[in-house]
Amino acid sequence: GIKFDTGKLQYSLIPPETLSALAEVLTFGARKYAIDGWKSVPDAERRYMDALFRHIESYRMGEAIDSESGLPHLAHALANLSFLHYFYLKSLSKD
Repeated sequence: GIKFDTGKLQYSLIPPETLSALAEVLTFGARKYAIDGWKSVPDAERRYMDALFRHIESYRMGEAIDSESGLPHLAHALANLSFLHYFYLKSLSKD
């Protein structure tokens, strides 16, 4: 048959391990705080930028796993970057 998917997003390009790592961090956060609680954190963009760099720097200094969650620092960085991207897109819709 015919399938018209030329030019559409190819979600199969996202490594499943990356998606799982992001889901693990988000699940950890939902259990610790609340589902989607990250969306209502005061001064969120500054705080998530700080958290992003803390996780990246911990990884750069040789610490692969976050001691609190037991999950990789890079997975936490991915989550923080996702939050920042969400807030960026939200700011565009206000214009």
